[in-house]
Amino acid sequence: MCAIFGIVGEYNSALARTALAKLSHRGKDYCGIVEKNNLFFAHHRLSIQDLSSSAHQPLSHNNILLSFNGEIYNHKELRHELCDTFNFKTSSDSEVLIAAYLKWGANFVLHLRGMFAIALFDTDTLFLFRDRLGKKPLFFMNESSFRFASEIKALIPFLHKKQMNEDALMSYLSFLAPTPPHTFFQGIQKLAAGEYLIFKNKEVHIKRYFDLLDSPPHMITSKDEAVHKLSSLLEESISMRLGSDVPMATLLSGGIDSATINAYALKAGKNLQSYTLGYEGYTKYDERDNARQSAAFLGIKNKEIVISQNDFLDASEKVLDIMDEPLNDPAAVPLYILFENIAQDGYKVVLSGEGSDELFLGYKQYFEFLDIEQARGLKHKNWLKNYFKANYSPNREWEHYKRIFNNTLLFRSSGENFTDLQKNILMKRNVKDDQALQYISEYRKRFELSSHIDESIWYSYIDLNIFQAENYLTKLDRMSMAHTIESRTPFLDHKLASCVFSISPKLRYKDGIVKSLLKSVIKPHLNETILSRKKKGFSNPYIEYLINADKLKLIENVNKETNMFKKDELNKYLSTPNNIKFKNHIWGLYVLSFWMNKHFL
Repeated sequence: MCAIFGIVGEYNSALARTALAKLSHRGKDYCGIVEKNNLFFAHHRLSIQDLSSSAHQPLSHNNILLSFNGEIYNHKELRHELCDTFNFKTSSDSEVLIAAYLKWGANFVLHLRGMFAIALFDTDTLFLFRDRLGKKPLFFMNESSFRFASEIKALIPFLHKKQMNEDALMSYLSFLAPTPPHTFFQGIQKLAAGEYLIFKNKEVHIKRYFDLLDSPPHMITSKDEAVHKLSSLLEESISMRLGSDVPMATLLSGGIDSATINAYALKAGKNLQSYTLGYEGYTKYDERDNARQSAAFLGIKNKEIVISQNDFLDASEKVLDIMDEPLNDPAAVPLYILFENIAQDGYKVVLSGEGSDELFLGYKQYFEFLDIEQARGLKHKNWLKNYFKANYSPNREWEHYKRIFNNTLLFRSSGENFTDLQKNILMKRNVKDDQALQYISEYRKRFELSSHIDESIWYSYIDLNIFQAENYLTKLDRMSMAHTIESRTPFLDHKLASCVFSISPKLRYKDGIVKSLLKSVIKPHLNETILSRKKKGFSNPYIEYLINADKLKLIENVNKETNMFKKDELNKYLSTPNNIKFKNHIWGLYVLSFWMNKHFL
């Protein structure tokens, strides 16, 4: 886990070094810089594998330079395969990438199993790769010179003028985070999961090298076969992510995902220190009791971190600064505090359970949407269509049935926040109905052209690419790297995910129970108490904290300056009890207001 940064073209060395320094929190063990004519290539290192200086980056081999952020979990297998054609000088996974590139060219990325953002410069060509499921971020800009970085903050100094990207704003309001290629800063873009970029002769070309929809559907139709295959892949994925030359810990909620990771770690001979969050006085958010039960059953050490209102408010401004741009996920704040405590205890690697809900249908709403889809078969829908047009309601159910009766796309992401009609009513601009679909149109097009037809696959697909990659994983990367911690996500192994997409979809939802297939896989390792718990999620009393501290005034004050929202409609969201009912909308507006106040007011 590290930071990568570079410039191809003319550059000011002092400015480049100043920009690079903004990424130092991602890797404090070493900073490497290669400066050449029209080339600045740099790296901040967090040493996890091969702690020796020989593995420092950028790595060079003849005309090749490499700067790499992430982990390649199959690097030992690749090393064995490549040792006849390449003379290895280190035991690092970074050097394996150069050897793989020399043998397979840009297709070397197809041989990697891990999480990564890779910059590889060969003679006159720059390649940038983002991993298959988007665990590692990668941003770039192409103005006079081409620049790339692990975080936006290192590119902002090169902007001639800070201007807000309107597409980022609208996609953020819709889907909690800007959708690729957009960022909030006009002129700065990001690669999507499974993409790579080629920069040569001042031209940029972006290509896709991986898509979960390429997994052939219905290859596994037997539940016994599915359970056996998934069990093997899950065990393999977790085992691969237990390798480290530095101390490692895990997160432990009261749910089955974190319990599963810890159970398989124990099976592999690793009894890892676990951490749980709690909120004093807010029992409906607190998972400490459940986590204690899980820890006792598994026989693992668990440490509880209790967050107060002051802890949350003190950390929130730091978190919003770290994010660089608006991200609507209030869980980022307690996660930041949690990683801060983990870092203080000396851990550099943490295992986390992201991706399980999206792969195994862990949200009740997936089943609700599958039921609503059945309404498409109604023969007489015109009067219902007209009724819904004439009787607007801000409630979600109204929007969902309206879409069905209009024969438009129902499910757009679990992270959908403001609907287009909500935005149109709230904002001082005309927002057409279904306008937000433009930000996910490429994903929908790929789904419709694929061999997959079951809508539950679409739910998983769009959530993994947008809700997970651009929201959850961005949050996880920023909060962990703020404390120089590498976060590993075993459920987001691409072989495991591809296997799920090859299983008959009905095996995931035919029982009507969330994660029923996963529960069948892990049943031998967990007790019924853990398996049958209702999902709480990583929720917290953020709206209560904001109200108690009178923080919502920031939204009103910023709106007076920007005039972005209609005052009366904004007040409807902020008034009691709507502020609880629409709390995620409000947090999104609060984060946006904080960012605009910092950068544009």
